[in-house]
Amino acid sequence: MFRNGLEPWHLLVVLAVLILLFGSKKLPEMARGLGKSMRILKAETKAMREDDTPGGDNGTAASTATEQPRPAAVAPVNVTKADETTARNTTA
Repeated sequence: MFRNGLEPWHLLVVLAVLILLFGSKKLPEMARGLGKSMRILKAETKAMREDDTPGGDNGTAASTATEQPRPAAVAPVNVTKADETTARNTTA
């Protein structure tokens, strides 16, 4: 039944439907937002893995003094249009 489940023409149909639904101007903004979200997720999972690694920490003051500070998570940023960004940069 699903022998040839995903063929190239299926992807073209999906792309055409997305363009019709959201418009060609909105899709790059959505892709940028998705990329930023993926970077935030990657940074957070990396930080969680680093927190969970066994380092022989027994809770002494010496062991906490040598720990590296945890990098801050990437703050989500509102997506703006290019002309708004350049206007802000020139006035700031």
